[in-house]
Amino acid sequence: MEERMDFELFKSHICHRVKREGDLSFIRNILLSDEIIEYYNKKYHAECLYLLAMVDYLCRIHNIPLYDGYDVLRKMKFKEILYPSDIILMSLILNNDGPQNEALKKSIPEFLRHNIVEAEIRDVC
Repeated sequence: MEERMDFELFKSHICHRVKREGDLSFIRNILLSDEIIEYYNKKYHAECLYLLAMVDYLCRIHNIPLYDGYDVLRKMKFKEILYPSDIILMSLILNNDGPQNEALKKSIPEFLRHNIVEAEIRDVC
């Protein structure tokens, strides 16, 4: 049985993959492999929607039309906002919602559509 990767690690893995493959190859590889649907079928909804948001974001910045086969998934969103763990930790340390509010303002729209806060996909080592 496959062990599910921690979501923070998954996000990092995807950002590194985008950097390694390049935007256009990443989009092509994701669409050809149908990974988005594989994650959905496993009920790994956070991973499914994060990957879809990444593809949609990269398509937008490169003026590539969206693949309409994912239109139903584009309407899905989490009831609660998913913040990066470092933002949650900072809010706990400061005992206020300031870091969460700032992160929300800076979030990429394609991710925020699903209630996932993601502001930077390029800042990976």
